[in-house]
Amino acid sequence: FTAVPRSSLSRNYAPSLRMAGGEGGDSEWMKALEEASGSLPGEFEAEMKMKGLLGGKNNEGDTKLSANAQLIKWLEETGDVYLSEASSWGEAPHPMAISTETRDEITNESSGRGLLARRDINDGDELLRIPMALCITKESARKTMGKDALPREINEYLSIACQLIHEKFVLGEKSTMSAYIGVLPEVDEVNPTFTWPDDDLKFLDGSPVIAATKSLQMKLRREYDALLGGENGLINKFPDRFPEEHFTFENWLWAFTMLFSRAIRLRSLQQGETLAMVPYADLINHSPFSGAYVDARQSGDWLFKTGEEEVILFADRGYRRMEQIYISYGPKSNADLLLLYGFAVERNPYNSVDVTVSIAPRTAKFVQELAGDEPVPVDPLADEKLAFLENVGRDNTVDFPCYADRYPVEMLEYLRLMQMTPEDTRGKPLSEFDYSRTISLGNEAAVLTSVIDAVRRQLGRYPNTEEEDAMLIKDKSMFRMFTYNQRMAIRHRRNEKRLLKRTIAALEKQLRQQGLDTDGLERADGSTLGQVLPGDEKKYGMKQRTALEDRLEKMGLPVDLK
Repeated sequence: FTAVPRSSLSRNYAPSLRMAGGEGGDSEWMKALEEASGSLPGEFEAEMKMKGLLGGKNNEGDTKLSANAQLIKWLEETGDVYLSEASSWGEAPHPMAISTETRDEITNESSGRGLLARRDINDGDELLRIPMALCITKESARKTMGKDALPREINEYLSIACQLIHEKFVLGEKSTMSAYIGVLPEVDEVNPTFTWPDDDLKFLDGSPVIAATKSLQMKLRREYDALLGGENGLINKFPDRFPEEHFTFENWLWAFTMLFSRAIRLRSLQQGETLAMVPYADLINHSPFSGAYVDARQSGDWLFKTGEEEVILFADRGYRRMEQIYISYGPKSNADLLLLYGFAVERNPYNSVDVTVSIAPRTAKFVQELAGDEPVPVDPLADEKLAFLENVGRDNTVDFPCYADRYPVEMLEYLRLMQMTPEDTRGKPLSEFDYSRTISLGNEAAVLTSVIDAVRRQLGRYPNTEEEDAMLIKDKSMFRMFTYNQRMAIRHRRNEKRLLKRTIAALEKQLRQQGLDTDGLERADGSTLGQVLPGDEKKYGMKQRTALEDRLEKMGLPVDLK
């Protein structure tokens, strides 16, 4: 049936609803019927236009609106996807609408297209269903480009990148997927750091993002040269399918910009997980606070399955009308988001900064080569530490993610090993100690102090201070004069510095609270039981281990004998 205008709905249907619902049932019936009926055609879009969510009054806005309409038409006609704002037999009105312009709620920076709630949405409501047949996957790429060119063992990213280039640059408007390709952004609309010019990257000097960016840039070049370039590359072997003028490195970067920022890992397919470009679903923006993930299932209902598969999404919370819908891209730090997606999130609970922790084992050879003015003592355990690290597959220089309120257990375990002294071991092998627990007061003080030193070294790599960045951001007229990339870089480096400063403050407080900020702290003296420091029992659920418990655990027997 067609949508019923709200005014006529209340006028013509209210009496019968009162009779059916009885006392107190009127409002619930009215609300349910209104939601099932949808809204007047074009009503929601008109409201979005008034709010500036359909682009400005220019050709770019009109072009995006036209592309949105073509995408919806293609999804409905090719995939039988129901996206109408009106209800139909067996189909409720589609709960979402495409906004051509969304903005970050805190920074007010543009975040491109997004999906908005057409009406109030409840937790658990189904938001979309997209047939797998409409998605670009490794299998679709092999079918399109030829299995002789893309063998079964080829990497998913490489194969999908080839199909993306084929659909956009080789086929263009002739592509059966042109409506989907038409809504995919250009590189400068996404701006991941691996596409930034050097002038913009300089704004990230001191940040670990620089090294990650350079590494990814080199990897993408190597992959392009290995797969497409050279005498044995696909361009040379299959020039009709991989024309050189279209399979350029510039287009390769565009394809990977799409893949890194939009591809979805579907984990519940019958034949195992796969990477996919999912039309319409990839318009949904990221929130680190969302618990919603796009996944796949067999299509059909609980009684009858068609054998085909579809991509699905359910709401993880309630949404108000006109509110933007979000999913989670995963627990990603701002460095990951900036590198792959071209944006960073203020107040990101998963934000971290990679800190390099390196303690050179003071072997006799190392000390001899050092030969400085001041004598450096040889560590009697240095060779044993190196052997231990080699045995567990670690180097003596390790990068660890440092969070605002915590640091990885792996970092503490590594540093506890490296800070062991003969006063801790008393002749016992290093392998007998449990590095997931505090070894001794002296060892733990050395560990936390070495973390503070490493974080301070990282802070010293930035050419300017957090306070200077804060002043730049505060001066809004000046800040707007920077490019989008430069504004993102300034915010990101400032947030990294804030996080590192909070880490130092938290560690110094921990040293004080646990009594580790004094000299002459005791060592383990050969005990492998470890120590529980003040606050550890409450914070980590630890308790002091007895010698009996220690022996039972080493024998592989249950520790709790009750």
